[in-house]
Amino acid sequence: MEKIIIDCDPGVDDAVALMLAFSAPERLQVLGITTVAGNLPLPQVTENALRVLTFLQVEQVDVYAGCSRAIFPGPPLYSSVHGDDGLGNSSLAAASRQTATQHAVDFIIDAVQAMPGEITLCMLGPMTNLALALIKTPEIAGSLKQVVAMGGALFCPGNITPAAEFNIACDPHAAQVVLSSGVPLTLYGLDVTRQALITPERLAALRQSGSRQAEVAAEMLTAYGAGDPCLHDPCVIAGLLEPDCFTLLPARVVVDCQQGINYGRTVAWSGAKYLADSQPNLRAATAMDDNKLFQLLTSALSH
Repeated sequence: MEKIIIDCDPGVDDAVALMLAFSAPERLQVLGITTVAGNLPLPQVTENALRVLTFLQVEQVDVYAGCSRAIFPGPPLYSSVHGDDGLGNSSLAAASRQTATQHAVDFIIDAVQAMPGEITLCMLGPMTNLALALIKTPEIAGSLKQVVAMGGALFCPGNITPAAEFNIACDPHAAQVVLSSGVPLTLYGLDVTRQALITPERLAALRQSGSRQAEVAAEMLTAYGAGDPCLHDPCVIAGLLEPDCFTLLPARVVVDCQQGINYGRTVAWSGAKYLADSQPNLRAATAMDDNKLFQLLTSALSH
């Protein structure tokens, strides 16, 4: 049983990732949901996380609101592809519950210290919460089992600028804190998530599965796919449930934190030639079996 905390900024693909995580209670024990400003302002993404849990009838897992801005604030990069409400203008009802009172950063610290070596942190948005947790309590870097994160564009163009991927660009300094911390890290960047294409055939399979959960996911993904037809964040959860979906390679990655055209760019070294004098700091997903990914999603959400 994998003990996980999901750090997110829902977001359609975050919402689908949450659905996938809660579909496998025999494999994944979700200890808590933490939220961070990213796709939308913090109050909206926190409300969206609560709406998803209300829809899934999950009552035993709390939502912890986190950081409302980047470490070094600049103009927000809120994404329009998620619809006005951040959930594809879907039919999800209002949340029937409130957030926990503890701040997300403190929840992460307390949980990791209480269960050293046991917790996997799944990061689906900007890395601000974990970065501040590492700054406040650096020793948790050695107590996390691992971090699995959606972010970066190692060998391909970005999606918010030609150089940078959205999650990293929202808070490059936070990403660099995490990448330089020594935590065991697996990164699912645009190199691999752009291979997870949302097609009409795959949406039809979701709708035909017969469950309300799959229908809502298809509804949200239809609206979202018109602007960004890739299933980004669920890759993080799928990597825990079906690791053979993905090809991983060791890499050394740093984040460009200098203001300019490359701000937020993830610069990667991989291969023996480039790593000869430099130690890898993460595993990077570079290829995937996209058919297996969508089969996993459809099967999971059909229950």
